[in-house]
Amino acid sequence: MKALHDTWLVYSRAMKLNIKQPVWLVVMIIQPLYFLIFFAPLLNSFDDVPGGMPGFQNGAMETFVPGLIIMMALFGSTFVGFGLIAELRAGVIERMRVTPVSRAALLIGRTLATVTTTLVQALILVLLAAPIGGLSIYWPGVFLMFGIIILTSFMLGALSYGVAIVLKSEDTLAPVLNTFVQPIMLLSGIMLPMALAPQWLQNVADFNPFYYAVEAARSLFSGEMGADAIWQAAAYIGALAIVLVWWATRKFARAVA
Repeated sequence: MKALHDTWLVYSRAMKLNIKQPVWLVVMIIQPLYFLIFFAPLLNSFDDVPGGMPGFQNGAMETFVPGLIIMMALFGSTFVGFGLIAELRAGVIERMRVTPVSRAALLIGRTLATVTTTLVQALILVLLAAPIGGLSIYWPGVFLMFGIIILTSFMLGALSYGVAIVLKSEDTLAPVLNTFVQPIMLLSGIMLPMALAPQWLQNVADFNPFYYAVEAARSLFSGEMGADAIWQAAAYIGALAIVLVWWATRKFARAVA
């Protein structure tokens, strides 16, 4: 019970800091909106191709928007470690050494706050995509898609905090995360389905767990509840989340021991 109470305290503090600076929500929504307004219309012509384009069987917008939501979770969760470095520099983590708060709660609470903000952003984007893109939203599938978002955000948030506590420098963290995020994004089919890629690139994408997250999001968004990508994404992302949360918790506990 103490661990749950401590996690709630850390989570509440992190959420209060976010609410006091709501500009984060605006900033994280603007970039996906740029893609939705300025890029997505370019894909509408794919719907008119005789026989359809590979990967766009359910419609251009229905294919693009779920990928956009995964991209928002990817970028929004991966870079939260910068805030932790600022707290390290300000001595916040140092002062926590003398408190009886659970060391695991210090990470889990922060990560849950990251998950919450990501879910809020995802919901806003879905609500905006409906009138802008003329989407017919299958809400049961969308809510299950949010489960994939939760796993993805939790995993990446923990990873970002763990790497930040190890590196302790924004100048080092930025290139490390960019090197990590770019190939993941390119090989996940976020912008365009990997069905359009040459076979060798599709084979490489098969080793990218985020490829399955994107495919699962698209299937759920379209109401295809029995797609293999759904359980594959849950298995791969869930396993990675367990490993990375365990690793990040150990690093965090040692940092404030």
